[in-house]
Amino acid sequence: MSHAPASRASSRLAAAAALSVLVLTAAACAPQEDSASGDTKAVTPGPSGSASAASCPPSALRTRTSGKLTIGTDNPAYAPWFEDNEPANGKGYESAVAYAVARRLGYDRAAVDWQSVPFNNAFAPGAKTFDFDINQISITDERRKAVDFSSGYYDVRQAVIALKGSKAASATSVAALKKVKLGAQIGTTSLDVINDEIRPTAAAAVYQKNDLAVAALKNGQVDAIVLDLPTAFYITSAELEDARIVGQFATGGGAQEQFGLVLDKGSPLTACVTRAVDALRSDGTLAKLEQQWLSDAVDAPVLK
Repeated sequence: MSHAPASRASSRLAAAAALSVLVLTAAACAPQEDSASGDTKAVTPGPSGSASAASCPPSALRTRTSGKLTIGTDNPAYAPWFEDNEPANGKGYESAVAYAVARRLGYDRAAVDWQSVPFNNAFAPGAKTFDFDINQISITDERRKAVDFSSGYYDVRQAVIALKGSKAASATSVAALKKVKLGAQIGTTSLDVINDEIRPTAAAAVYQKNDLAVAALKNGQVDAIVLDLPTAFYITSAELEDARIVGQFATGGGAQEQFGLVLDKGSPLTACVTRAVDALRSDGTLAKLEQQWLSDAVDAPVLK
């Protein structure tokens, strides 16, 4: 066995020690896999090992395009979630929330790119072309199998609308809706409400988009349609003035339905985006934006 001179050995030991420090530091700062959820979380070193806002600077975020944040939503993008079918204008609740999340992540308005993504494609299995999608998508266990979600940015209630003077318009209970023809957008929790809570005698009519369901209601193809409460208020005030909100569904004893931002399964951004949404809820920003853009969605009769 040969031996290096003492000075060379000392140099090698020093280099090895320095390398060890670098490796340990990198390991502490690298995204860590959450064994329970499978989400990748950026964690900063510290006594508790907990993640903080400091671990999510733009320079450390692995977005689709370096220096940019790509956000998806459907086309058309409907009020009151967006205004004038232009997600990039910052108007409407979801457009405003998207930009607020972007600011929390360190991206100004010029660094945000919008992308058109059909509703069902956003949470379908497969790689995504956006960093996150915002499109009134409810967080469900079934959808979690294919995508990641942020924490909820809006607490949802579903509602029923019908044409004034119709048999559905006079319903005051869930039982009274069982014998009317109902419709909803396919793949939505609105359709789940019909199938799981109302359980009508006739199968629900399903539509690719809400505007097709609204057209079916207007044309008498269905007696009533189910959608989220703010959209119901918008439709009955701006699109179908001869329609009314029959009522909304109570949340019951189950978990509160919430809309969440959709991310690719296992996205390294999930933890940082969730932290941004949580901060916006905590500091009152979400409540202010809801009051600004969804204030018309006041109390409607609760169907029991």
